[in-house]
Amino acid sequence: MNTKLTLTIEEEVIKTAKEYAKEKGQSLSDLVENYFKLISKDRREIQPEQLSPRIQRLRGIMTIDEDFDYKKVLTEELSKKYDI
Repeated sequence: MNTKLTLTIEEEVIKTAKEYAKEKGQSLSDLVENYFKLISKDRREIQPEQLSPRIQRLRGIMTIDEDFDYKKVLTEELSKKYDI
């Protein structure tokens, strides 16, 4: 069930977000909803049918080793980017 939500956000942020959403072929509501789903995933179990069709198509296309340390890789890549 969808429910309306009113947000107060800086005008420039809204303008940029709308442009981004248009480039991605999504609505601003979809972007916000998917972001909320992303940040709340640890607090609830997300069922596949709750995801947008685009996200559903992406599920399972990538696999990684169980011992993959994303924090280590992220640190290495940021170090390269910022010459640390």
